[in-house]
Amino acid sequence: QVQLVESGGDSVQSGGSLRLSCAISGNPHVVGWFRQAPGNERDGVAVFYLGSGNIYYAGSVKGRTTISRDNAKNTVYLQMNSLTPEDTAMYYCAAATRISSAYSRFDRRQYNYWGPGTQVTVSS
Repeated sequence: QVQLVESGGDSVQSGGSLRLSCAISGNPHVVGWFRQAPGNERDGVAVFYLGSGNIYYAGSVKGRTTISRDNAKNTVYLQMNSLTPEDTAMYYCAAATRISSAYSRFDRRQYNYWGPGTQVTVSS
């Protein structure tokens, strides 16, 4: 069983930065960050394969976002820089025990464990 709890969401101004945290209990194979704005689909932002250390970013955040982990704290972080109002969303941490090659690693259906989410609001 895997449990996830996000924290770090806040209201910031455009151009600002935030670091989101995902505290993990259990041993998932993959951890991902997703986000969902009102009326939109839940989209993958970054994915971390904990065993291999492989990392993948969605095009919308690549170059200004970093996913990392602290093994001692069993926590995965999402550092986001140069935030814009388009980044406003509820951010979710998700975990999977396996990822199928039949679907995108950013497909939410791949993930069977989810945290409650943390809100990020970026004002212009």
